[in-house]
Amino acid sequence: MIANDRKYWIALKSIDGVGSIGFKNLVDAFGHPKKVFSASRETLTAVPGIGPKTAANVKDFNGWHKTEEELELLKKYDTRLITYQDSLYPRSLLNIYDFPPFLYTKGLLKEDDVNIAVVGSRMASTYGKFSTQRLCRELAINGITVVSGLARGIDSAAHKGALTGRGRTIAVLGCGLDTVYPPENQDLYEEIVSKGAVITEYPFGTPPSASNFPARNRIISGISLGVVVVEANEKSGSLITAKLALEQGREVFAVPGSIDSAGSRGTHKLIKQGAKLIENVYDILDEILPQVEMRSKNVPPEERILTQDSGEEKRPAQRTVTNRLTDTEESILKSMSSKALDIDSIIHSTGLKPNEVLNILLTLELRGIIKQLPGKKFMVKE
Repeated sequence: MIANDRKYWIALKSIDGVGSIGFKNLVDAFGHPKKVFSASRETLTAVPGIGPKTAANVKDFNGWHKTEEELELLKKYDTRLITYQDSLYPRSLLNIYDFPPFLYTKGLLKEDDVNIAVVGSRMASTYGKFSTQRLCRELAINGITVVSGLARGIDSAAHKGALTGRGRTIAVLGCGLDTVYPPENQDLYEEIVSKGAVITEYPFGTPPSASNFPARNRIISGISLGVVVVEANEKSGSLITAKLALEQGREVFAVPGSIDSAGSRGTHKLIKQGAKLIENVYDILDEILPQVEMRSKNVPPEERILTQDSGEEKRPAQRTVTNRLTDTEESILKSMSSKALDIDSIIHSTGLKPNEVLNILLTLELRGIIKQLPGKKFMVKE
């Protein structure tokens, strides 16, 4: 799409009274945003949802200089504008009631992405972050693209897990692409761009206002086959995403937690209401396999957790670990040499940072060196 074409999309979306639904109705009626601006007031008001005031706003529009500035910013930040008429626009997003007319994107969207959203509390526990990273790494190994919102806590852990699994991940923002929020995720933002995509419906310069995030959540669920909620209190925004997923006909999954944790109340509520309880990646893959053909991307056969062969599930054989252990890995293994320990005990025993311990435990478990026991304790495999 050439720049001269894109400016009409940007201009029409900026007009007061033209929301996502009105935009689609106008394009359906006239074929292209450019033709909307040359239509008469009478024909504009004949379009469903377009009243006299909105029609007047279209006819009186004089903000072309701002649309030109927006086009310049697209070039400056090396981004693209993908409309719902483009092949790279997520097909599943077209199935929701109020899909955005276009998306600002940085990185690469793919037509064959199979997306699962993973969301949860910003105030995540050590257990929540560990569970999220492990789950998302295994999803990535199986060719699933992990979608989340780049927020602190579970969202960040979801993106990191997908990246450690050498997979793709998509971050959906509640602000413009020129704003990284939270700011400490700058490096993560750049890594996502290099191995996936960052997308938003908001123009450049839009701050991360609280009112933007509920709307953002409909895109997270809308581009995904299902939504996994990991840790959420009873008033969490993650529950809004789950509600939207149900309304959109998506699958909803929830990871259980401790009955003593406030962060488990939202997920346990979802499970009571019918969300599928998740204990491992197979609980997700079993549910979505009927909808898609699984694809393992750039992963050696011996590392694939799930393949599709006449509809049968295959688990990986135990592999012999030949990689040398680092000093830090040795330290963690030594701490649990005599008994099973929970994550907090390992952190206390080794003096390592929580994030470092989480990543190493994830690596050691997936390499078959340690195993997880009930109660989220870990021990060395015999």
